Amino acid sequence: MKGVILDTASLGQDIDLSPLVNVVSDWQMYPSTNATQVAERIRGADIVLSNKVTLSANDIQQTTNLKLICVMATGTNNIDLAAAHSQKILVCNAVGYATASVVQHTMALILALTTRLTNYVSDVEHGDWQQSSVFCLLDHPIFELSGKTLGIVGYGELGRNVASVARSLGMEIVTARRPGVRPTEAPLAAPDNAPSLSIEDVLSNADVVSLHCPLTPLTHHLINQPRLAMMKPSALLVNTARGGLINSEALVHALQHGIIAGAAVDVLPTEPPDSHDPLLNAQLDNLIVTPHIAWAARESRQRLVVQLQENIKAFLNNHPIRQVS
Repeated sequence: MKGVILDTASLGQDIDLSPLVNVVSDWQMYPSTNATQVAERIRGADIVLSNKVTLSANDIQQTTNLKLICVMATGTNNIDLAAAHSQKILVCNAVGYATASVVQHTMALILALTTRLTNYVSDVEHGDWQQSSVFCLLDHPIFELSGKTLGIVGYGELGRNVASVARSLGMEIVTARRPGVRPTEAPLAAPDNAPSLSIEDVLSNADVVSLHCPLTPLTHHLINQPRLAMMKPSALLVNTARGGLINSEALVHALQHGIIAGAAVDVLPTEPPDSHDPLLNAQLDNLIVTPHIAWAARESRQRLVVQLQENIKAFLNNHPIRQVS
């Protein structure tokens, strides 16, 4: 049984890969793989692991032995699932391994925006506090989360856990129905009784909006210029899900013109981003960009390796788990 990992560098250097080594003896591990290398590297493999490397229909159709694709993530938009299904190739993903890390980072971004943390740190670095006529600086408005409304778009495991932490800070929770779900006469309730509203109602009522939904054709540019215009001028937007959920140009415009008060994103449409990305070039003091690290706590990455081992062992025992195709 031959296994191939296409992008081990995405797991970091501090992770123990022995759980994988112990379940399959013949591994070919590549730190990274570009699009022109995929077909050749997976051609004779029985098992392929990929985090963000795309496996296209053409790549998959050129394989001769491939039986299992393990996505080293929850999202599977980098795999042509139809091509895998047509060739009877099982596709499994990882679920819930990074919940604690993502929740922690999401709340860190929300808190950084509401306390204007990066602005005040910058002020101290530039000597503004040292020149102050009083004991503190009050140059950037701070507001409390207690009593404010958090709108969550994507109320799965991540969304529910973010809501739990936000409630401990005194926030009210509303959730958005998935795009394409028809509205009912009365608002639905999530399992924990959080109101489930249309995306438009969530955007217009929330003080903070946090995105936790997958990227699909229905959610691509879910947050666009018309929907940003629905938000309060004091509202904040946080995205730790997928960069393609937001129209970047529309967000920059909204931040520049006071349509919303601030935003923090951990993801961009293209990663790593190129020099022309509008969110990286905006240089706005009401925008925070972090480099796709919400998931990246060491504990989360090690749990991911363990889940991959479990997926492979279950497949070899003819009882597949976490199957998506």
